Amino acid sequence: MKNFNLAKKMLALALGVLMLLSVMTGCSKTNDQAGGGSGDTQQEQTGALLKKIKDSGKLVVGTEAQYAPYEFKDLDANFVGCDMWLAQQIADSLGVQLEVVDMSFDGIIPAVQSGQVDLGIAAFTNTPERAKEIDFSNLYETSAQLLIVKAGNADVYSTKESLAGQKVGAQKGTIQSQLIQSALPDSELFELEKYPALALEVQNGNIAGLVVDQAVGESLVATSNGGLEVSNFAFTAEEASFGKSVVIAKGNEDLVAAVNQVIDKVTSDGSYQKAYDEAVKPGYALRRVPHEIHRVYRDHRTAHRPVPQLL
Repeated sequence: MKNFNLAKKMLALALGVLMLLSVMTGCSKTNDQAGGGSGDTQQEQTGALLKKIKDSGKLVVGTEAQYAPYEFKDLDANFVGCDMWLAQQIADSLGVQLEVVDMSFDGIIPAVQSGQVDLGIAAFTNTPERAKEIDFSNLYETSAQLLIVKAGNADVYSTKESLAGQKVGAQKGTIQSQLIQSALPDSELFELEKYPALALEVQNGNIAGLVVDQAVGESLVATSNGGLEVSNFAFTAEEASFGKSVVIAKGNEDLVAAVNQVIDKVTSDGSYQKAYDEAVKPGYALRRVPHEIHRVYRDHRTAHRPVPQLL
C-alpha cells in the first residue's frame, strides 16, 4: 500500500512538472511572438522616417562639430563645413528645415538607430562592419590618411619601425583607430574624444603622432602656430583609402534613395568639391553665415589625405 501511495505521489509530481513545463513553453512562444511583433512595428516606424521628416518640417542631423573642414562652427556658433553644406542640400531637397545636433562621434550611430536623429553626417567612413548596423548612402568623397607629428619629427617618425612601441592617437570610435591597429600593430593605440585634444598631446610630446583625414590634419597643422607638421610616413592605398557616406537607419530605402539623389547631383556637378574648397580656405570659420541659412543648435555633449576625389 505504501508503495502504491508512493507511486501515486510520484505520478502526480511528474504530471505537475509536465504542466509547468507546458505553461513555461507557452509563455516562451508568446514572448517570442510578441518580440517579433514589436520588431515589425519598429520596422514599420523606421520605414516611415521620410514621411515623419516631411510631416515635421525638419531634418535632424547628428554630427561632431570639431572636425574641420567637414563639420565645425563659425563665430556665431553656426554649423559650417562641407558636410554641413551637404546636410543643407539634403534638407532643401526635402523641402524642410535643417536641425543639427552636436554630440560625441561614437554616439551618432546609436542616435540614428534609436531615432534621436534622422541622419548621421560626420565624415563617416563606409565600412562593412558599420554596414551591419546601419545603411550607408553613396560615397560623396574619398580620402587618404596623414600622420601628424610634433614639429621637427617629420623624419623621426617616417617608418613603421620608428613608430614601434610608440603611442599613436586617433579619435575614439573612428576608422583611424582601426587603421592604427591593423597597419601599425607594433604601436600603441591612444584614443581621445576630440582631435584638438589629441593635437595637444602630440605638441606636448606625450604621443608620437595622430592619424587623421588629410584635410583635417592639414587644418590642425595650419592652426598649431608651428607646433605640428605632417610626417613623411605614408600609408599604402590598400591600407588607407576611405570613402565617406551619410549614415541612415536600416529599413529606410526611400530616404536612402532621396539622399543618394542629392549626393549624385552634388558630386557630379562639382558643387560638393566647391564647398570643400571653400571650407579649407584660411579664415573660413571666421566668416558669418547669412541669416537666411537657418540652423538650430543643440549641444548633446556632456563633457584624411590628397585633395578629395569625388565618386
